[in-house]
Amino acid sequence: MINLASIFHSGLIPDFVVGSPLLATEPSSESTSLVLAGVLLSLVFIYLASKLGGELSKLVDLPPVLGELVAGVVVGVSALHLLVFPETGATASDSVVMTILQQVGGLTPEAVGSVFSTQSEVISVLAELGVIVLLFEIGLESDLRELQKVGSRAAIVAVVGVVAPFIAGTAGLMLIFGMPTIPAVFAGAALTATSIGITSKVLSELGQLKSTEGQIIVGAAVIDDVLGIIVLAVVASLAKTGDVDIVNLVYLIISATAFLLGSIFLGKFFNKSFVAIAEKLQTRGKLVIPALIFALSMAFLANAIHLEAILGAFAAGLVLDETDKRKELDQQIIPIADILVPIFFVSVGARVDLSVLNPASADNREGLVIAAFLVVVAIIGKIITGWAIWGKEKINRLAIGIGMIPRGEVGLVFAGIGAASGVLDKPLQAAIIIMVILTTFVAPPLLRFAFQQEGEVVEEVAENSDLALEVKN
Repeated sequence: MINLASIFHSGLIPDFVVGSPLLATEPSSESTSLVLAGVLLSLVFIYLASKLGGELSKLVDLPPVLGELVAGVVVGVSALHLLVFPETGATASDSVVMTILQQVGGLTPEAVGSVFSTQSEVISVLAELGVIVLLFEIGLESDLRELQKVGSRAAIVAVVGVVAPFIAGTAGLMLIFGMPTIPAVFAGAALTATSIGITSKVLSELGQLKSTEGQIIVGAAVIDDVLGIIVLAVVASLAKTGDVDIVNLVYLIISATAFLLGSIFLGKFFNKSFVAIAEKLQTRGKLVIPALIFALSMAFLANAIHLEAILGAFAAGLVLDETDKRKELDQQIIPIADILVPIFFVSVGARVDLSVLNPASADNREGLVIAAFLVVVAIIGKIITGWAIWGKEKINRLAIGIGMIPRGEVGLVFAGIGAASGVLDKPLQAAIIIMVILTTFVAPPLLRFAFQQEGEVVEEVAENSDLALEVKN
């Protein structure tokens, strides 16, 4: 997931965006309690939506994360307005939470804008914490040795998954739709993203995280996230100045590579120290608290050098996965993830504005045509990655390709930055959002289908083998 805050501070976005009222407003001291009330009420809606959505999704045999995303859409800007965010264009008057606070809590019209902005920011930070914990959990569930075995194949999947949709999308928009170079490049860049949070959660729910396919998908998604940061830096520089900042680009490549490889290397020496510290502690949380300190420190370090905080959390999980305390730590992290992770998925769904699918709007009609092209490129450009893997080992290539499809919140960040910089007009922005919506929601059921098909084939082969043995005997 692209960290918007680090992009703001890196100078990749124009100053007028950073200095916008929505980002600068701070609540007055007397409205602090109302901010807390707004956050608490928002969390009530989030948890209700998450649980209802997940349970309904489970009833129809779909991944619960899909239900959480759909529930987020229902409570978000597209429907009930129980959870809305300023960055989607919503105002305080659109928020049901703010309306309730005005009627029950005595929130004045003068303070409503400040409270709404701050409350939304708190929920966004909690969502960021949720995805950090999720990736730490995924790192703990992954096997570093297995991940290293598929490292080269994961790298190829990631590179093909970035290059193929970027070239096809950019060239298609320029040649077919006659689009100017910079907007076409920006839209092509939005096609390169992969939401590691959504994909890894689905794999975990399907019990496929430790499979060869799961390890390739997770490894490729991590690499893809690093490449996504680099691509975003390039296109944001183009949008801002028309030129690419070569120094910043080289810095990102070197720092990303050094961070991932260095953390894994140093982790081999850290494991024994971590276990020794945990065994000497006597109070509650003697294992999980040091683990969270390590994970959050790694996330902070990654964020401080303008990488993704979730990369640091994932690397921390991989390191601690090698300790003797892994299974115990796994069990202690689950309740924390159960509290924070739903905030992330519901928030992603809540930011989706389905009004862009309305063909009654002239801008949407043009956007829908472009979106149809982008969706095709987005899906095919990722599915082909499964066939980029070499070797005779039997691998579910379709599952690998599908696992790379969801763009999720990463694609929305591309669309948001492009719109804020003035690069994307409304039809193109709508087209990118539609592409993000469709790829995010079709991937979970398709991934389940791909693994189910493989399971049926294996069962059929086994049955035929048994039948052949019986005939032979």
